[in-house]
Order: sequence, then structure tokens, then C-alpha cells
Amino acid sequence: MAALAGVFVWDEERIREEELQRSIDEMKRLEEMSGMFRSSGVERHPPEPKTQTEGIEDSGGKEQPWEMVMDKNHFKLWRRPISGTHLYQYRVFGTYTDVTPRQFFNVQLDTEYRKKWDALVIKLEVIERDVVSGSEVLHWVTHFPYPMYSRDYVYVRRYSVDEENNVMVLVSRAVEHPSVPESPEFVRVRSYESQMVIRPHKSFDENGFDYLLTYSDNPQTVFPRYCVSWMVSSGMPDFLEKLHMATLKAKNMEIKVKDYISSKPLEVGSEAKAATPSSERKSEGSCGPARIEYA
Repeated sequence: MAALAGVFVWDEERIREEELQRSIDEMKRLEEMSGMFRSSGVERHPPEPKTQTEGIEDSGGKEQPWEMVMDKNHFKLWRRPISGTHLYQYRVFGTYTDVTPRQFFNVQLDTEYRKKWDALVIKLEVIERDVVSGSEVLHWVTHFPYPMYSRDYVYVRRYSVDEENNVMVLVSRAVEHPSVPESPEFVRVRSYESQMVIRPHKSFDENGFDYLLTYSDNPQTVFPRYCVSWMVSSGMPDFLEKLHMATLKAKNMEIKVKDYISSKPLEVGSEAKAATPSSERKSEGSCGPARIEYA
């Protein structure tokens, strides 16, 4: 399994630390602007995200602007075209005040719990884990609306908790893995990126936080851009609300989930280390993070 070491080397191609920092800076800007509007009592259209250099440019090299798609009290959704495709990149800025950042973060990462609260999941397994960085390769199979085939994703995810800057980051990207070849039963999604930054209002263990989610994938459909955009624009708020409700349920019913903050993944801005030999890697059930009960 030594050949898989490259999967876990989060170099500049896999995780661009500059992008993470820009997302954190962008979240701070959106928070400040939203806070100004709330404190002044003035109802105003929320600010658009700043245009960032993320490879989304038109044929003339000019970056595409963000377009507001949904504007709710605690949920803002933007999109912008991905040049040369019929797809969009999406960005969500949201707020929750009835759960803690730790609870929300852990529920996202707990694969076993997700199988219970997400009815669209057909399969969700950790294929491999790097004990040095905490990075994981996962295989996820999910239902798509009829009459489309179900989609499957093979992706690597990395999570970081930066106590100094009071932020939590979860990043995922599609990869290839020899243990998960394509299946004729599903359509393989090969282009997928997701980045979430969570910023507590106070601390990781007190209710209230803002989050900034940047997302794009190519679901390999033959539908026109507006159809795909409608599916994503309607599906993303639904998923986030299901995630929120699952976090509330875990909190109120004291459901046990893994506490990923107590493990030791790399911090934001730190240099990724190469994977340890396969003999030192652990499967999902061999030596997982500690478990906690939500009070």
C-alpha cells in the first residue's frame, strides 16, 4: 500500500493553504458586514463574496462574478459559472445559534451517524486513514433523483482546528484509489471539491457560529446548466438543514458521535507530512478518535 502515500501528501495541488486563508478572511468580511447591518437595524442586501483566484475565469481571463441565488435570514447562497463547462461553483454563508461548533463539526465527520440521518446515503466507508495528518479516503455512494443512476465519489478529506484563530476547516477533494474501481451500477463523480470554514461566535463548546461553504462538482449529467443549478441550489439548503437537525438530535438525545477535535490533525497553515508506512495506518475501527456525549 506504499503507493498510496501520495494520496495523503497534501501538497499545493491538493490543499492550497492560500485558498484556506482567503476563505477565512472572506468569512470575517461577511461576518463584519452582516453584523453592521444587524446592529444598525437596517435591512440591506448582503454583500457578495469577493472574487478570488480559483481558476474560474472566462475566455478572456476575467474572473466570473458571484450571483446571489438565495437570501434568507441565516442562509445566503451564491453561484458563479465555471468557465468552459455547464457547471457552477457555489458559496454558502450561514449561521446557527442553537448548537455548538464542536457538535456541528463532529456530526459532519461521523460517517456511521450520517448513515442514520441521511436517507440518500447508499454506502459511506472510510477506505484508508493516515494516522499522521488525520486525512481519510472515503467511498460515498448516494441516490440521485429518478431516473438518474446513483452517483459514487471517492474523495480524500482533511480537517483542521485552529484554536489560535478560532476556526475549524474541513476540506474534501475527489481522488482515485485502487481499492475502489468504477462500478457499472453507479456513475463515478471525478470532479468534486468542498471546503467549509466554521467560526464560533464565542468558543468551540458554546452555542452559535457562522460557516462558509464553497462547493463544486460535476455530477456527469446530460441536463442543461439551469437544471443542474436548480438541483444543487435546492439540494444544498436541504442537506445543510438535515445536518443541522441531526446535530440538534445528537445534542438533545445525547447520541454518541466521534469527537474529531480531540484527535490531532494538522493545523491550518502547517506543513503536511508524508504518510506513514501502511503497517502504521489504521482502519476506521481499529483506533478511532475518542467518543463523547453531547450534553
